[in-house]
Amino acid sequence: MAVARTGGDTKTRKSRRTLALPRRCVEALRVQKAQQEEDKEAAGKRWEEHGLVFASTVGTPLDSHNVRRAFRVVIAKTDLDPDEWTPRELRHSFVSLLSDQGIPLEEISRLVGYSSTAVTELVYRKQIRPVLQDGAVAMDRIFKA
Repeated sequence: MAVARTGGDTKTRKSRRTLALPRRCVEALRVQKAQQEEDKEAAGKRWEEHGLVFASTVGTPLDSHNVRRAFRVVIAKTDLDPDEWTPRELRHSFVSLLSDQGIPLEEISRLVGYSSTAVTELVYRKQIRPVLQDGAVAMDRIFKA
């Protein structure tokens, strides 16, 4: 969960970047916008406009407790163990899935906002399958069945 800087912003000028979104995310954001319009109508005069994409049912900013609570509700609807998953795990999963698909570490680091690959490599990169496959692949080529 990002911590608000002085003035309430969670990003520095240097950390701002524009990312393309997959279609499924664009569609999810459209659904979110429609839900927020319903929330706004239901809240009536209680609605506080803050210009947020994700807000409480009365328009106020979400805090870490709101986010974790909502995340547990979603996780409980899956076969995942809610005690083992936090919103932060999504960042780890994102890095791991991209890495597993062969996206270069430099590109992944840029996507998650790091100028070097060191933090991405050491902290976020959890491999779904081992990276060190070159030796096995080479041996399979050498000793064809």
